[in-house]
Amino acid sequence: MRRFADWWKRDKRYVTFGKAVFMAFLPLLCCLVYCAVQGRGIGEVYLPCSEWNDELFYFKQVEGIVNYGFPQGYFGFNESHALRLSFAAWSPVLVFPWILWGLLFGWNLMSPIICNLFLMTLACFFFVWLVRPTWRQLGVLAFLFCLFPLNVRYILSGMPEVICFSLLILFYGIALNFLRRESGWKLAALFGISGALTLMRPYMLLFMLLPAYLWMRRKKWVGLVGSGVLFAATLGGYAWIKHYLGAEYFTPLFFTDWITTFFREGIGAGIHNFFGTLYWKGKSFCRYTVEGFRSGLASGAFFGGYLAMTAVLLGQTFADFFKGKGGLAGETKAAEGERISLPDKLLIEGHLAFCFVAMLAALLLMYKLTEGSKHLLTFIAVGIFVVSLMETRAFKKAVLLGALFAYLYSYKAVDPYDYQVPYVTREREAQVEAWRECLEEGIRLEREAPSFQNVIIWTLSDAVGDEAVVTKWQLLYALPKGMGISCCELQYVTEHFDTLQSRYIAAPPGGEVDRLCRERGYLELGRDADLVVYERGR
Repeated sequence: MRRFADWWKRDKRYVTFGKAVFMAFLPLLCCLVYCAVQGRGIGEVYLPCSEWNDELFYFKQVEGIVNYGFPQGYFGFNESHALRLSFAAWSPVLVFPWILWGLLFGWNLMSPIICNLFLMTLACFFFVWLVRPTWRQLGVLAFLFCLFPLNVRYILSGMPEVICFSLLILFYGIALNFLRRESGWKLAALFGISGALTLMRPYMLLFMLLPAYLWMRRKKWVGLVGSGVLFAATLGGYAWIKHYLGAEYFTPLFFTDWITTFFREGIGAGIHNFFGTLYWKGKSFCRYTVEGFRSGLASGAFFGGYLAMTAVLLGQTFADFFKGKGGLAGETKAAEGERISLPDKLLIEGHLAFCFVAMLAALLLMYKLTEGSKHLLTFIAVGIFVVSLMETRAFKKAVLLGALFAYLYSYKAVDPYDYQVPYVTREREAQVEAWRECLEEGIRLEREAPSFQNVIIWTLSDAVGDEAVVTKWQLLYALPKGMGISCCELQYVTEHFDTLQSRYIAAPPGGEVDRLCRERGYLELGRDADLVVYERGR
């Protein structure tokens, strides 16, 4: 006990603990303020009022896993399904913290929000505890964190972005602590976190380069071979998950023609396609970015923040590089009198800057720009933590970034689809509860799972008269636990109507699908002004 007390006083751990607690409470404070400004509270967040339909898939899949081990019906698109079990197109590893949370505390509509807040709280606490920033650095971190409200928006959602935010913040906290005092368990933790992130989203392999370099720096050839084995195992694990546990999406999730053209049409055609893709996608990227500054277009605003963070990281990296070449002080001050060498500081900044540039190239070559833009938020979120540790006198970097964040993500955040937290309304809550009672009575979950007998087709939209009506998919939160959902285009449903495999169909009332179901004599389980649900022949 005396040894612990001496360590606590000697290293001023009580000061670090106080800083960590302050930072840990900041996410909750930001969420409370964000909601209070709109006259609401965190407890009023209600996922069935959200317009982000990915949340439905994530929520219902986790619900099925928590209650049955895996969903009892297939999740997919146009009745696609995984070769094994019943997950959708995205890796189930992405939501494993939610699964653990659900197993420990149960799973309801508030569970992902509470878990997101808990994860961000832990990440902020441990980053400060591991890195031990100065008061000035902590102030910069808090300043930038508060002016980046997308942290709050994704905490108060059913999207797993905050899982990636939190793991990557913890990753850099451990990396900085490792550089102060090397340890095998820290290196193993870096590989474990970056490996888990890669299994979630493959571009996260970029972050595994850092522990690989650190291992090679310590053990040379052993580190090189070991890192190679871990890289191969991680990529093999992702390929296995994608092949066996992923359902086919409407369109390919990644564009690969920039690689395959080399093999199909030769080197010349491959080079032409590669640079042509960069050029045309780059023009679109710039156009979206300009529109983000002009009108607040969300994808363009994300691009603008990302470019600014990239410029800061690259600028500081080059500044520290030339400082080192100039033979100036080989070490720079770190928290509480500890010291970190300039090369190590350069390593962290340079690695993150490289990841930013590489991810930008991947976005241009492999993703749809508007859909891929949200993936950049993970990089910006962790960039805030690294930028806060940079040496500063007049706080120029923090002030410029903070002003840009305030302009793009507060002043120009005018589109409710991207920025408005979904709050409960009495009408929607009553409607969901009415459908819950209706569907729990009408749907019988078969235990020969996974099975199309436990799947409902969610028709994306239908033509009602002369109007295209989008299905109120939010009401599908009322489905019984374990049900699978196949998101289907109208054309697929109508063209394959007599050969559909799914047992249940949900569509807008008064549309083509509604008419076909009535003509075939399907059993109507429920109907209101927004949704009709049928059961096909048993």
